[in-house]
Amino acid sequence: MFNLVPDEFSNIMKLTGLFALLLYIIATSTSAQTRLIVESTPAFLTNNERLFLAASFNEWDPGDLRYELKKQENDTYTINLPDTLNQFEYKITQGSWALAEGTKKGEKIGNRRFIRSANTSDTIRISIEGWESKPTYRFVVTRIPENTPKDAQIYITGNFNNWDPGMEVYRLRKQMDNTYRISVVSELSRLEYKFTRGDWNSVEGKQTGRALPNRVLERAQAGEQKDVNIEILTWEDFSGTFNFFSIYDLLLLFSAFQCVLLMIAIPSMQDYNRRANYWLVISIAFIAVMIFIHVIANYRGVAQSNTKLLLVPDFAMFLYAPLFYFYLRNLLFKTPILPRQWWWHFILPSIQVFLYMPYFLMEHKELQILIVNKDSTMYLMFISLGFIGLVSNTYYWFLCRRTMRTYHREYTTLASHEQNIQYLQTVLIIQAICLLIWLFSGALMLFNHLEISNTYATYETSVDTIWLAFSLIPYFLGYFAIHQPEIFKIPNKEDLSLFKTDKEHTAETISQQTVQDESKEKEFEQIWLEWQPKIELYMTQEKPHHNPGLTLGELAGKLKMPPHQLSRIINEGYHKNFFDFINTYRIEDFKMQYEDPKNKHFTMLAIAFEVGFNSKTAFNRAFKKMTGSTPREYFYDSRVED
Repeated sequence: MFNLVPDEFSNIMKLTGLFALLLYIIATSTSAQTRLIVESTPAFLTNNERLFLAASFNEWDPGDLRYELKKQENDTYTINLPDTLNQFEYKITQGSWALAEGTKKGEKIGNRRFIRSANTSDTIRISIEGWESKPTYRFVVTRIPENTPKDAQIYITGNFNNWDPGMEVYRLRKQMDNTYRISVVSELSRLEYKFTRGDWNSVEGKQTGRALPNRVLERAQAGEQKDVNIEILTWEDFSGTFNFFSIYDLLLLFSAFQCVLLMIAIPSMQDYNRRANYWLVISIAFIAVMIFIHVIANYRGVAQSNTKLLLVPDFAMFLYAPLFYFYLRNLLFKTPILPRQWWWHFILPSIQVFLYMPYFLMEHKELQILIVNKDSTMYLMFISLGFIGLVSNTYYWFLCRRTMRTYHREYTTLASHEQNIQYLQTVLIIQAICLLIWLFSGALMLFNHLEISNTYATYETSVDTIWLAFSLIPYFLGYFAIHQPEIFKIPNKEDLSLFKTDKEHTAETISQQTVQDESKEKEFEQIWLEWQPKIELYMTQEKPHHNPGLTLGELAGKLKMPPHQLSRIINEGYHKNFFDFINTYRIEDFKMQYEDPKNKHFTMLAIAFEVGFNSKTAFNRAFKKMTGSTPREYFYDSRVED
């Protein structure tokens, strides 16, 4: 053992004490902190009653969880800050800059400042006089889906929090009356929002399983509190992808299925209108794909995993019209399978593919964010392409209408039977309806984008109406393609355009030209005197008009004369086109047979078919045109019809 004298022991104890004191001083100096105390606050604007420190040292984050003040038993809020912060600026918020401290009158205040050298204490004591006066929206969710988990947390997200689906500051609080409430303060001119259970997979949706459009609120007045009652119908992750089909979706899917059946049936038919049906099958296949993708892309599961599918139906804007035009040309005219400079018709679709390609190449999550946030560049592109698409489809509509009118005028100079192309007029009417609704939808989208008014719900309904009307087209095209006979084609009309005028070979224009040319008039008189008796004799004796499909070329061949010469005789001599010329003989023949007693057991329609008419409609129309009255009005005594 060591033996220490009292003086030595005393000295050791003094050294030990000094060493301990030195360690205490060092420890207290390195762990010293600045304490911020909020001693009083006005009434909170939200139900959360949480305070945050937004300062120069945390990049002015208004909802930084690391710098949340803790509520004490005496209703003060405190936070300890590192002693290394010798100087900084700060403000107190309720979790966002929309909920920042202000004056009693709701005016904005400047930043608070702390300078350690100017303060005698490490404790900062402040009082909050008020909050910046901004529009306040109190959302009250009065009903949630029955399948909502009992421990679910419900959040509100929107353009006021950069569409963060699970921000704690925007979590709704359950009340005693089983409602969920939250107050949102924002100076935005218009609020767009949705409710989630913390992420985008659990966002609210429609009962059909389709995505719900953003809810919209117009801006409230500064300092005003606007109460909004909400009912959440369903959650997208609990509605299922295909568990709920609306009647609308079923109609569209049935149309797509009908297109598939037509694609199988049309190529197996007789060789009627083969080239035209080639384009018809392509058009119907395109319609089927676009309709099917449009339906499935609006369901949660598909939209979440394959967001890019939402963009695919847009290609119908520029591709359908050229395909239908090619079908119409090949159906009515003797044209090559592709018109001259056909590639011009696909310039706009190519531009659309080029503009959409960056969105197809990006990650689908990134694309989702752009769509949800309504990226200005993307929506400007959508609006621009929509307008160009409307103009393009309107041009093709008038071009198709002009094509049909040209055909209707020209075939009467070459054929004697009426063509069953009324279904094409029906298709044009449907297309016109689509164009009008498209124009209306474009105006709604523009108003919504410019925030003139909240028209998104009406816009969505109008777009659905366009697709529903669009889905009707295959029914008409397919049905008549299967049941109609071969369409009589007239010679090629490659100069058809809205900006060119077709030469009209009518009896009136030809007569005017012959009057001006005396030599041609004398030449025609000789032809007329030579051929007029031969033609009339042949018509009365051989009755070629009994052939429903008689054409100008066939009659000219039987008369052994050039077709152009026969056409000239009919136009200039009889002042009729070939169609009316043949129908005149048919009507006169009908009158004679109808009044013949031996034909009393035949119906009018049977006799009409006997003299060469190919339909009841064609017969009634021709009879009315030639006599000025219907067959019943012309013959006073009616017979019992079969």
